[in-house]
Amino acid sequence: MFEFSALFGRSREVRRLDDALRAAGLHPGLVPDAVKIAALKLLKEAGQGVSPAPSACGVAAEILAYCILGDRGFQEANGPGATRRLEGRLQAALDVGDSLDARLVLLTLHAGVIHHALMTRYDLHAGDAPEK
Repeated sequence: MFEFSALFGRSREVRRLDDALRAAGLHPGLVPDAVKIAALKLLKEAGQGVSPAPSACGVAAEILAYCILGDRGFQEANGPGATRRLEGRLQAALDVGDSLDARLVLLTLHAGVIHHALMTRYDLHAGDAPEK
């Protein structure tokens, strides 16, 4: 399949996010382009400007990497301190419900790229909650 980005190249913003994902321990090729574009849109909506800075991309990349790699994979790439910090961010996002982190977690959930262990651990569901 021919990719649109192959013809025109990747945007500066996507390249920044790719770099941030690598820095967070996640190969950017494991993240669908649609997820990257949606994450950049969420950054822009959160007030990070038309072209989010590398630091803003780094904040988003960390939570994306944590959600996609899971706690064990993230810890292997980033260490226990970073993992505890991201666990706290994820829990805070779930408690608040409407923050940039919460929207990024929801993005990974609906895109089907969130790690199964996190879905189980935090009782996350796409769509309506299962009936009990």
